[in-house]
Amino acid sequence: MTQLMTPIRPLLVLAATAALALGASACGTTTADVESGRILFIENCGTCHTLAEAGTSATIGPDLDASFAAARASGQETDTIEGIVMAQVEFPRPTNDDPAVSMPPDVVEGQDLHDVAAYVGRWAGVPGAEPPKVPGGPGAQVFANKGCGGCHTLAEAKTGGSVGPNLDEVLSGQSAAMIHEDIVAPNDEIAKGFPPNVMPSDYEEELSSKELEDLVQYLVESTGDKGAAPQGGKAAGSKPKG
Repeated sequence: MTQLMTPIRPLLVLAATAALALGASACGTTTADVESGRILFIENCGTCHTLAEAGTSATIGPDLDASFAAARASGQETDTIEGIVMAQVEFPRPTNDDPAVSMPPDVVEGQDLHDVAAYVGRWAGVPGAEPPKVPGGPGAQVFANKGCGGCHTLAEAKTGGSVGPNLDEVLSGQSAAMIHEDIVAPNDEIAKGFPPNVMPSDYEEELSSKELEDLVQYLVESTGDKGAAPQGGKAAGSKPKG
């Protein structure tokens, strides 16, 4: 997902039309779920866009905080920003002179689009925004920031995602070294019942070494293997999350 937003001036030009689109599309739909929108944004948009509250810092597409900061400061309402997001996702326009790398239309659709638009509308350009704090220490924070719960079930984190394997089941008994490999090389051995290339394979670049270590330790402790071996290289029998 590379071009969710155009620069701020064209965005403001679109505001009235987008707001009307939002009003029309909202009729007869369920209320948007901002929390679900956060997870969907991290999964579908965070690899290209910066948004402070989501903990994402990609630069392929526009920085959404920078794009909407002036509009929000000038008094633009959350629902107006939400409408702009919906219009841009449904009808993206190339703004980088290279349509081949522009955002495809309908990267999220239906209720998911409502949820993502509501989330971005709520948080884009909000001064001082940052990812919500969660209990459980720094590893739990990394798990939350990266939206892992949107794909995985983990009882300790109170998440119920099903895109990837249930971590309580597949990580139980694994060492820290094995879990580390599951995260950084998820396609080396695919968990039964799940296709390849679902889980991002760039976490070793996306996370600092400390964040990765904290996440591994959190998963070790959360899935019951208190006596896991120190983090290290590839472990035989690793069962990645998918």
